[in-house]
Amino acid sequence: MSNLDVSVVGELNLDLILYGLPEPLATEHEVLANRLTLTLGSSSAIFAHNLAVMGSRVGFISRIGDDPLGRISLERLAQGGVDVSKVRTVNGPTTTGLTVILPRSQGRLILTYPGTMFEMCFEDLDLTYLASAKHFHLSSFFLHRALRPRFADLFRQMKSAGLTTSLDTNDDPEDLWADDLLEVLQYVDVFLPNEREVIKITRTNNLGEGLAKLANIVPLVVMKQGPQGAVARKGASEVTSPPFSVEPVDSVGAGDSFDAGFIHQFVRGADLATCLRQGNLAGACSTTKPGGTEAFRDCSHFQGFMGRYATRR
Repeated sequence: MSNLDVSVVGELNLDLILYGLPEPLATEHEVLANRLTLTLGSSSAIFAHNLAVMGSRVGFISRIGDDPLGRISLERLAQGGVDVSKVRTVNGPTTTGLTVILPRSQGRLILTYPGTMFEMCFEDLDLTYLASAKHFHLSSFFLHRALRPRFADLFRQMKSAGLTTSLDTNDDPEDLWADDLLEVLQYVDVFLPNEREVIKITRTNNLGEGLAKLANIVPLVVMKQGPQGAVARKGASEVTSPPFSVEPVDSVGAGDSFDAGFIHQFVRGADLATCLRQGNLAGACSTTKPGGTEAFRDCSHFQGFMGRYATRR
């Protein structure tokens, strides 16, 4: 019997979020923020942390540097209840990554030093450990440069071991959206893109057409639509789910939190409507505090939110 519900491979770093910066930003001039948050970042870690807080048994594999950023990241992830025993700490010139996020009126500026996430390789993975779970998840497809050539093999092995699988590509910093993703999608059971990613991956300007293309490859495509909620496409059928109305503080990590809520129910065999609702609920909860995990780290806040919205539509 597996001790894990979900095993995760991904990047592990902190987010530094600076609020209140003027627009536009001037060069050669000291610009002052009025508030900051240093919090657990990276799509994979936010997903794993919030999934564990919701009650799933989660194991995580990553590669970090032997430095303060790595130690804080690992500590934060473990505090959420994630098994981090397989995270590899490596000495060397490359340190743990860091993302600096600057919220703007028309979106966010996201500045990332990838660090060790570029160096994590297939040899860093304990395949037996990963395969001991019921479900396997990977995020940030385009950021794992050393591991990316083996993604198809990794997903194939997880499928062969009897696991269901999910993938959230997140953004492609090079904006290439290369076709090696399509090979990997053959071994994915749940694909979790947002609207922009659907358009980019399928090279179409029509969301319906893009969803249909992806549904011909992946058994279940779940498209996140932010304030419009989410839609799941399974073959020719669709299920939609409305968002929860909250006063957002910060949207960082909301999509990763949605993934966590959806997969939390998916591994329990829940129907699509229930999975989507839990995804929207987790995503909404994430927005009520700065960063992607702070609303989940605050136990009283998290439990209070879930209690208030448990029966709401």
